Amino acid sequence: MGWNDRDELVELMGRYADVSDTNDWHELSLSVFCDQITCDFSSLGAPLTTVSREVWCQQGERAFAGWAATHHAITGHRIWVDGDRATIRAHVRAEHWLGPEQAAGGPNCWLVVGYYDNTAVRTADGWRLDSITLTAVHQENAQLLRQPASEA
Repeated sequence: MGWNDRDELVELMGRYADVSDTNDWHELSLSVFCDQITCDFSSLGAPLTTVSREVWCQQGERAFAGWAATHHAITGHRIWVDGDRATIRAHVRAEHWLGPEQAAGGPNCWLVVGYYDNTAVRTADGWRLDSITLTAVHQENAQLLRQPASEA
């Protein structure tokens, strides 16, 4: 069975989830992102930015360093392809876990539920994300995100 654009784009979103869940910020990211990425995580309070893949990975690696484990389940993909550009809407449930010593008996999981509206471009190496937009529609224990990395 051959791959079609939809299969490749669903696989791309799976690799996107794996970057942070496996902490493979460097090698795996090469198969996920374009050289420049526009990121909109404003629903979590972050500013809209356009950065290089390297900067995005450095920032992500620092941001995720305080979590003992994460799990991003990305499902319900709706995909529109127009030539060499694609739009992907997918639901996400993202869990970010503190270790027992970090939680100190309090909540230990920051949960984010929402959806992504991402765009991808077809490159010589396959589909790559050039824009990521997260719309968080529900959060639990968001205060865990605001802890300094040394505490989180």
